[in-house]
Amino acid sequence: MSINTEFDQQHIWHPYTSSIHPLPCYPVVRAHGVRLELENGQQLIDGMSSWWACIHGYNVPELNQAAQNQLNKMAHVMFGGITHQSAVELCQTLVAMTSASLEKVFISDSGSVAVEVALKMALQYWHSLNQPRAKFLTVRNGYHGDTFGAMGVTDPQNSMHEMYQDFLPQHYFVSAPQTRFDEAWQENEMDEIKALLAERHQDIAAIIIEPIVQGAGGMRIYHPNYLKGLRQLADQYGILLIADEIATGFGRTGKLFACEHAGIEPDILCLGKALTGGYLSLAATLTTKKVADTVCSGKAGVFMHGPTFMANPLACAVAQASLTLLLESPWQANVTRIEQQLMAELMPLKTHSNVADVRVLGAIGVVETTQAYDVATLQAIFVELGVWIRPFGKLIYIMPPFVITRAQLSQLTSAIEQALQRLA
Repeated sequence: MSINTEFDQQHIWHPYTSSIHPLPCYPVVRAHGVRLELENGQQLIDGMSSWWACIHGYNVPELNQAAQNQLNKMAHVMFGGITHQSAVELCQTLVAMTSASLEKVFISDSGSVAVEVALKMALQYWHSLNQPRAKFLTVRNGYHGDTFGAMGVTDPQNSMHEMYQDFLPQHYFVSAPQTRFDEAWQENEMDEIKALLAERHQDIAAIIIEPIVQGAGGMRIYHPNYLKGLRQLADQYGILLIADEIATGFGRTGKLFACEHAGIEPDILCLGKALTGGYLSLAATLTTKKVADTVCSGKAGVFMHGPTFMANPLACAVAQASLTLLLESPWQANVTRIEQQLMAELMPLKTHSNVADVRVLGAIGVVETTQAYDVATLQAIFVELGVWIRPFGKLIYIMPPFVITRAQLSQLTSAIEQALQRLA
């Protein structure tokens, strides 16, 4: 039975797509390894890890088995007043693999909700101290999700959420860090945020940031010393530090978590995307005992959040299997190999007339063009070349599964070069 793409075009609203002039959608019938198979039989090498989640690739035997085993027991039970082995094992793993100070785990449905949970934790923390604070501090060009709290801490002027800014709380934004990951550190990078904190710290509940790599806000990669500086300033003023590692966590940047590049521990950590290896939607917000106990010492006596599908057993079981597979695999060697190949094959594109910049860190490769191209046109070129790369704005980037081979990765980088030549 073929996929009814005509119905899809007329009735299904895809992400970031017009309902009036919908972008073409390519019907995928199966996926295996790092390949997506279209209905016409064409095979595409996936350069996106399905929005950065499928770090092990597709149709992974260990994850399939974990899902089947759990499905035979129970797919879902409420987490209010009930616990189960899948959640316990997953939280044990998360506590063991993250910073030593992060002892409490709140499991939710998606990355955006993990950020909402983190923001609410910070607000309730200060409320419990009888010092209500309603403001957050962050940097421009960031992205933290599409729900309202998350949109509020996403740059209101340089993001896809610009149209909502009149409806969102007004938080504090400073310039995005400019010193690149591999450049000499410029201490004056911290001047703006130091000045703002000196004046406004008593209004601020927390600083929230994507460590080292800004994702959908521009795929910018910055110096670890900026993150160190934020930790020092948060400590100086007694403000919480939230690390949004939804995109960067689980090895993507070459460290298990991007905070490790700076050697810092956040007070609250947001995780998602690759948590289940791309099988099911699941996220986690981790925090310290101090933050958790303070939150629960206030008037409410509890943390006021409770998703219906919190700690869904099926998702937790797959997540535990995914993290076990990651930790038992040579993930760091694979990511290093990918990084070296991306450096060798993408960096020469810097001289291309249509290219403004090339950036690489871990299993992330970014080609920033001098102008934005029509997404449908560029997408069609990539599909013709046998790869799945989803550009946005001026950014053509790849974040492939860690199991990709050298030949497969070369096909992705070659497709980017060929697409640029055609567009020229």
